[in-house]
Amino acid sequence: MVHSSSGFRGTRVGVIQGAGLKNQGDDPLGEPLPRICVPYWCAMGHETRPVFLKLPDDQIPDVWDCRQCGRPSSRNPGAGLPGEAPDEGFKSHLDYVKERRSSQDAEDVLAGALRRLRASRRLPD
Repeated sequence: MVHSSSGFRGTRVGVIQGAGLKNQGDDPLGEPLPRICVPYWCAMGHETRPVFLKLPDDQIPDVWDCRQCGRPSSRNPGAGLPGEAPDEGFKSHLDYVKERRSSQDAEDVLAGALRRLRASRRLPD
């Protein structure tokens, strides 16, 4: 049996219990650093609110990717980004699959999966 050489059982790597460290961005003396929530809006109207360390305004990004649709978002509500068409850019996983496979391929894959599922659910005689 191999024993761990760590003297801190039940802790994550890099965290010393009782040292007061809460997150990687926290002050080593145990006081949490100030944070701010910054709103961003994409061309589709989705709002994303990432949290940053409190920095001067010029150090906070002007553009952030939308968490819902993946489009670039700006800090100005209702203002689309220059040169961006709302229907271009983001592709879903299904869009990529449709580029690689035909409708017939999809039917074949579905039929095979249903056949395997039905075979696994058959009761023994």
